[in-house]
Amino acid sequence: MTYSELLEIACEAARRGGAELMSWRGKFTPKEKGPRDLVSEADLASQDAIESFIRKECPTHEFLGEEDPQLSLLQTADTLWVVDPLDGTTNYVHSLNAFAVSIALVAGGQIQVGVIYDPVSEECFCASRGAGAELRDRHGRQRLQVSQCREMEQSLIAASFPTRVQPGSEVETRFLTVLRSCQAVRRIGAAALNLAYLAAGRLDGYWATSVKAWDVAAGFLLVEEAGGRVTHLTGDKFDLLDPKFVAASTPQLHATLSDILGT
Repeated sequence: MTYSELLEIACEAARRGGAELMSWRGKFTPKEKGPRDLVSEADLASQDAIESFIRKECPTHEFLGEEDPQLSLLQTADTLWVVDPLDGTTNYVHSLNAFAVSIALVAGGQIQVGVIYDPVSEECFCASRGAGAELRDRHGRQRLQVSQCREMEQSLIAASFPTRVQPGSEVETRFLTVLRSCQAVRRIGAAALNLAYLAAGRLDGYWATSVKAWDVAAGFLLVEEAGGRVTHLTGDKFDLLDPKFVAASTPQLHATLSDILGT
């Protein structure tokens, strides 16, 4: 099966997961993982819909989902689907329309396919390695391209923070430093959407230190295929096993943002 065909499987799986999320809105009972980290039965319903479809279409492939995380598969599996059935759970629980399904396929040590689906807007951001990235929505299809922003003063930057941020912590210091340097900072609360929006040119940069592989696997490929740059916070190659990263639309903005973050 080609990666083009696998991309179509990922898009359909994401839509099925998204349909579950929409059907569960207002019906779930939130359970607390922590003071600000809510989870619902919708996570499992979405993941079950995605996994059952993928296993039917690709029975020999391995599956890594947020609701059943086996991170060792990132090192051992030949072909692995990496899935976040509900990115932006807290937004979802509070009826804030900023959540998505994220699906990536890892094979040969690289992310080969990436899909991020917003079930509210019905926007499907998708990419396959070497073939570019595109947005599929109600109006058709369009090629994704990052912005050409090179200057921090003109940039709109997103950030992801841990559930709790301690006063005077490195997380807080980095945020305040970036806030003083760019046009504005956004904390959308959905890592996958941050990366999709960066790929689409809606954001110019994004950094995160507290996300998981399933949050960002698909988005990493989207940004790369849309012409952006993503590296580990240290400047090394992006690593799914340690997804602390800086992402930006242009090499110039990436370099400046990395310097400001002290990486």
